[in-house]
Parts: sequence; C-alpha cells; structure tokens
Amino acid sequence: MAQQQNNEEGTAIIRMHKSESRGSMISASFNFINSIIGSGIIAMISYNITTGDTLTKVFQRIPGVGPDHILAERHFVILLSTFMFTLPLSFYRNIERLGKVSFLSMVLTLTILIIVTIRAATLGPQIVPTENAWAFAKWKAIQAVGVMSFAFICHHNSFLIYNSLEQPTLSNWSQVTHISVGSALIISVVFAVAGYTTFTGYTQGDIFENYCRNDNLVTLGRFCFGLSIITTFPLECFVTREVVSNVICSRPLSKPEHVAITLLIVAVCTALSLAYDCLGVVLELNGVLSATPLIFIIPSACYLKLCPGQWFQGEKLIPTMLIIIGLFVMITGLIMTGVFPQDCSHGVEMFYCADANISGTLPPE
Repeated sequence: MAQQQNNEEGTAIIRMHKSESRGSMISASFNFINSIIGSGIIAMISYNITTGDTLTKVFQRIPGVGPDHILAERHFVILLSTFMFTLPLSFYRNIERLGKVSFLSMVLTLTILIIVTIRAATLGPQIVPTENAWAFAKWKAIQAVGVMSFAFICHHNSFLIYNSLEQPTLSNWSQVTHISVGSALIISVVFAVAGYTTFTGYTQGDIFENYCRNDNLVTLGRFCFGLSIITTFPLECFVTREVVSNVICSRPLSKPEHVAITLLIVAVCTALSLAYDCLGVVLELNGVLSATPLIFIIPSACYLKLCPGQWFQGEKLIPTMLIIIGLFVMITGLIMTGVFPQDCSHGVEMFYCADANISGTLPPE
C-alpha cells in the first residue's frame, strides 16, 4: 500500500515537473489562469499603494518638504517610482537578472524587522492597549487568513525560479523552497507579533501608518520598506507577463510584444493604484479572491487531477480538505470584507502622536 502511494505521488510529481510553466500545468488540469493574472495585478497594485503611502512620509522629513510639496503627493511618488525603477526593472526578460535586486530586498526586509522590533520595546509600552486586545477567537480572523495567504503566495512564480537554478533538480528545489518559506514564516511571525503588541487594535493594514512622522528611526524603516517594495514589484510583473503571453501567444514573445505587454500590465496596475489608496482592503480582497485559490484550491485540485484514484482515499484526503477549507475562507472572507470593511486612515497622523511623550523618537542624550 505504501509503495503504491509512493508511486502515485511520484507520477503526479513527474507530470507536474514536465509542465513547462505553472500556466501550462494548470491549463492541462483546470482553467484557473485568471486567478494567477488577478493575483499578480492586485499584488502590484498593493505594492504601488504601499510605495505611495511610505515614501511620501520619508520625503516630508527632508527640510523644506511640507504636506503641500509635490514630493508629499502620493500620486506623484507612485508615478516617479514607476518610471524610474519598477518599469525599467520589469523590462528584463530573464528573472536571473533580478537576483541582486532580490538580495537587496532581503537585506532591507531584515533591517525593517530590526526597527519594528526596537519600536515594539520602546514605543509599545507608551500606547494603551485597546479593549479585548488579546481576544483572538473572532470571526474577523477569517479575513486575516486571506491576508496571511497573500504573504506566502509564491506558487505562481515557482517555475520561473526553478528554471533559474544552476542545477534545477527536485532535491535542490526542495532545499530552496524549505529555506525560503521557512525563513518567510519566521520573519512574518516576528513582524506580526512586534507590530500588534505595539499598537493592538489600532494596527493598520500598512504598519508604518501607525508610527509617528517625527520618528527618525522609523523614517529609515519607511525608506527601506519603500525600496523593498519597489524591488519586489518586477517579480510579480514577470509572472503576470508570462501567463498573459501564454494565453495570448503560446510562444516566446518578440521584443516589441514583450515591451507592449509589460507596458500594458504596469499601466493598468499604476492606474488602479492611483485611483484607490486603502491598502488593508486591497490586501483582504487579494487574499480571498486570488491568494486563497492559488494556495489552497488550485495546487490541491491539480494534485487530485493528476494523481489517479478516488478523491477521498489515502494521500488525496488532505488535498480534498484543503480545497474545502479554501472555499470556506474564500466565500466567508469575501462576505465579511463587504460587511465589515477595514477602516483606512491613509495619511492621517494617529491620535497618540499628538502627545509629545509618545512620538517614538529616542530621548535626547
């Protein structure tokens, strides 16, 4: 029985491995291409919103740059970062070219983590926790599942990264995925704990919206965060462009087609991010509409489709349960996002910053 299960799992892996891209694999199993495209676009929209929210506050710390300055205008900052950084980086045809950029993003993320942890110790005790701050058994936690799913969504660029390995073997791929996802889990947990223990019920979808503007250490964190988001944008553009090209052309793109599709994707994402500025709602919608299907439903459905046997037998039981859980989170989260929309305080200084003793800045020596 165990040998039969191993053979079935091996057959499924081989079938998946032979697919040239995630798009082609899913096309062979289920027609869920739109979920990948939607996830990439919404992710890039959220990145642009975060860039606009974050860097405007950084620029306002420059002497002579006030709230009415053009550098404090989020629309201008989004357009500036798009034309100067995200669009040029998105034009690369080979994902390996982004290796150094991805390493820079990782270093920036660790720097931000250190800053948020420091502020949890220095600023957190000065902010009174909200009522029932530590009661976690709430229905709104279902919405959080979608947001957390978005933080770990990497399935759609798996084949691009796999093909970029110097030795693309299953053992190397297993090592890369375990290290990367494991480290992402640790970083996400530390971020979540440090952020929530600092602000409890006041926590915003963008944690840097909670910090006071006169905090110099957090200003450094905002700058690192903005750069990290800018360097992450092209990875999503790579995946979205690949899927779109597979749907439209089903062949390698010519240079004019590559440029045209890249411009179209970036233009759509930029236009939508300019029109809407509440990151929390965007993350929730992305979580329940795109991230949850891509993490829970689609991989499990592909496995069930490619592996022979009954759905409720042996190793197929867990994928079946994941599909059920994914559908529950997706439907319930979407309903709750509409019924209980997240408050958005974009650009508004939090009330506790008015107190000179709660600025988050270090006391003078």
